[in-house]
Amino acid sequence: MSIVKLNNQGVKNATAFGSITGLGSMTFIKKLTASSSATLSFVDGASSVVLDNTYKEYVFTFNNMHPATNDVALKGNFTTDGTNFNVTKTTTWFGAVNDQDGTYTSLGYSTGRDLAQSTSDFTISQSTGNENQSSISGYLHLFNPSSTTFVKHFTSVMSTDWGGLVGATNDFGAGYCNTTSAITGFRVNFNSGNIDAGDICLYGIA
Repeated sequence: MSIVKLNNQGVKNATAFGSITGLGSMTFIKKLTASSSATLSFVDGASSVVLDNTYKEYVFTFNNMHPATNDVALKGNFTTDGTNFNVTKTTTWFGAVNDQDGTYTSLGYSTGRDLAQSTSDFTISQSTGNENQSSISGYLHLFNPSSTTFVKHFTSVMSTDWGGLVGATNDFGAGYCNTTSAITGFRVNFNSGNIDAGDICLYGIA
């Protein structure tokens, strides 16, 4: 990788920079759009391979995920066979809250959202409302899903309109799929009701 070199001591007066190479790239793979959908699933298939050994890191971006049901949380799960979304996982989760009046603030670790060697869906976000303006946005990173040696780590960060109060939350999740089988798919749903609107985009990181 080339070193960036300024031709004088002041950045504001610089007239030339050296070349920058080897920074990698973010490659778009697939987009799914919800419309009263029970789930959104990224699964390998004969005509569409979404998670393979092409990349060691994948990023899912969530844009305005809006539920049909009030006060529900966004959940996720993985598959190794393309059909059964029941991979054994251990996860952890914490979040920050601030309401519009600034009268209620909180930062806390939520043991109730943890999983310990469970095949259940894991928590991606706090609960949000089904009001027209409410939604969830953020991203999830999945690392080296095709490895047949190591467990598969993932992290997530979400911005949520909290269903309990009119305000904002910042949701942080992490965990690992406790399997040495390759992860071949990822599924998203609310813990109750349909995904009324929103989209998820998948990118590979080179």
